[in-house]
Amino acid sequence: MGLRERKKAETRAALSWAALRLTVERGLDNVRVEDIAEAAGVSPRTFNNYFSGKGEAIVARHLDRCLRVADVLREDPEEPLWDAITRAVLTQFAPDAAATAHPVADTAQWVTGVRMMLAEPALRGEMLRAGAVAEAEIAAAVGDRTGTAPERDLYPHLVASAVMAATNTAMAHHLRSDPPVPLGPLLADALAQLTAGLPAP
Repeated sequence: MGLRERKKAETRAALSWAALRLTVERGLDNVRVEDIAEAAGVSPRTFNNYFSGKGEAIVARHLDRCLRVADVLREDPEEPLWDAITRAVLTQFAPDAAATAHPVADTAQWVTGVRMMLAEPALRGEMLRAGAVAEAEIAAAVGDRTGTAPERDLYPHLVASAVMAATNTAMAHHLRSDPPVPLGPLLADALAQLTAGLPAP
């Protein structure tokens, strides 16, 4: 990635994180595009160059992580498929610097805010759209690794759907558990169960 592309990616990530953080803290209806742009240190016009609205900006972090899972799956075709999937997902969904630096008072307050945010119908629609985009890219990457064709074969779509389901289920469990269970071990457990064929507990 060249310098220009890296700067654009950093701006996109900063806008998305600002949108997420402000929405968790204030509620979706109390956040304006101008607030998000100010928090990210850019103009509202710059925001509009990256996103069509608040919802798209909020889910962009999740979408970008899922798309990077597909990128990682293309790196080492010799690695066993499910080992590569596990490594890709755990790497991309590890806590990042932005997430660990948020100024919310404590984890419980943050989780409560995220729960409320995800209950918004508009954001749920954006999450579904982002999930469909990510799933298609992961299916294409699985197809490249396995010699299957997403336009013809069921297998890459089935794997991509399973990966997204495991990720979403682990995240949902993380948010509903009280006290919160760390996301990393939940993701590892979900993917290990898939790799084993979902044996009965």
